Amino acid sequence: MAASTTSLKLDQEMKERVRRLAATRRRSAHWIMRDAIAEYVEREEKREQFRQSALAAWSEYQATGLHVTADEADAWLAGLEDGEDIESPECHD
Repeated sequence: MAASTTSLKLDQEMKERVRRLAATRRRSAHWIMRDAIAEYVEREEKREQFRQSALAAWSEYQATGLHVTADEADAWLAGLEDGEDIESPECHD
């Protein structure tokens, strides 16, 4: 994928912080900023995916009323943690 130039305005303090970090990491300031942006975008995409998944689960619950109680989920997770090969609990009304 071809890269294109983008301008980024930073205040002097942030510019200096990036420069210092780049020096300690033996990287360019450009590399530090690209890496920071890539990490931020990846984290926020995952956060949005989680949010969308939660909204879909909430919609499904509202439509069907099917659920698993916290106690049922905790017991299942404890079994998995103990190494048991157990099925997930069934959803119910």
